[in-house]
Amino acid sequence: MTEPAMSGATSAGSASARSTKPVRLAVVGGRRGQSFHRSLDRLADKAHVVAVCDLDENVLREWRDRLPDVSAYLRYEDLLEDAEVDAVLLATPLQLHATQAITALRAGRHVLSEVTAARTLEECWELVETVDQTGRTYMMAENYCFMRPNLMVENMAAQGLFGELTHLEGGYIHDTRSLLHHPDGSLTWRGDLRAGLDSISYPTHSMGPVARWLRAGNGPDDRFEVLTAFTSDSPGKRRYFDQRFGADHPAARRPDYWQQGDSGTALIHTTKGVVVTIRVDSSPRPHNMTHYGLQGSRGAYLSARHDGEDPLVWIEGLSPGASESLPGQEPARWDSLWKHAPEYEHPLWRERLTDALDAGHGGGDFFVIDEFVTAITEGRPPAVDVRDAVTWSCVAALSAESIAGGGKPISFPDFGK
Repeated sequence: MTEPAMSGATSAGSASARSTKPVRLAVVGGRRGQSFHRSLDRLADKAHVVAVCDLDENVLREWRDRLPDVSAYLRYEDLLEDAEVDAVLLATPLQLHATQAITALRAGRHVLSEVTAARTLEECWELVETVDQTGRTYMMAENYCFMRPNLMVENMAAQGLFGELTHLEGGYIHDTRSLLHHPDGSLTWRGDLRAGLDSISYPTHSMGPVARWLRAGNGPDDRFEVLTAFTSDSPGKRRYFDQRFGADHPAARRPDYWQQGDSGTALIHTTKGVVVTIRVDSSPRPHNMTHYGLQGSRGAYLSARHDGEDPLVWIEGLSPGASESLPGQEPARWDSLWKHAPEYEHPLWRERLTDALDAGHGGGDFFVIDEFVTAITEGRPPAVDVRDAVTWSCVAALSAESIAGGGKPISFPDFGK
């Protein structure tokens, strides 16, 4: 069963969200930034790309071929001196995000940063302080928060359909081994990340949606409190490099080469007693990059495991059967999530379904850009603000400390509001 097209969906945004002057946007990291082309085309009345920055002249040439008037820069510092730039979209390696964001904010620019926001707790705190000091808009581009099933579950949780939430699960299960190396076998920035530190280094795709469900279902005073984490060994990565580059490659030969294991799991406890499971796994298997689950006192949610399967819900009083399995009662049976879309579709998807379906990452890229520029023009905090960004991103640093301590429980910082 495929996702249903909602009747009455429109590609026109609400009049209140429109700006008479588009935000002048610079894309930093032109190769990954190209994936936003369709979303930016759809949002031309709100965002206008005026500049691009990349280290590769060929990438800059591709942007100029498509947008002849765009200013092209090899140096980030030169781009920030361009008075025509209101905001930057950081689509660079994640090790650079915090420093580049802080530099842009201090230069008076608004910032939309790809994930993760920061790698260390020191970077997290400096980012929060810089946003507070400059008053510029900062948003993390966690596109998984805006995917259609995730927003619909958030809407259902906010209306109390699942009852009080007790367990949440987020997983990013994606074989990324081919992204760890250049053609000659040397490591990319992703490879350096996994070779350099044992941690759950890419947590926000897992964290973002479940954090929003927690806030929607249990209220803003239920916060992540303490974390414990473990990672596996790295046989999948070693075997891959053996097959691709031979047994003499150090990534295949040395057992200690990969600090970060193939599979990492964090258990998080919240202030209201919710248990959260976060998994990031790069092992060989079919893609399941949107693996989520929710359990509440009145219902549950399971995400689809593959393209041919529907996401599932069971909600007491709305779905078939009773979970108690008492004599004479029909046993509980799952419903397709899409069965409930006519009533519980998130308003964003009702309004912009056509536009979003044409964008990347399940519509997430469209809503990320739309939310960012609308927050700027309306002078309000964005949906994923700097404190959300650092709370979800700091799992990388906290998990490294926990793993180094044999699964030692580590408390979450309180970045405040």
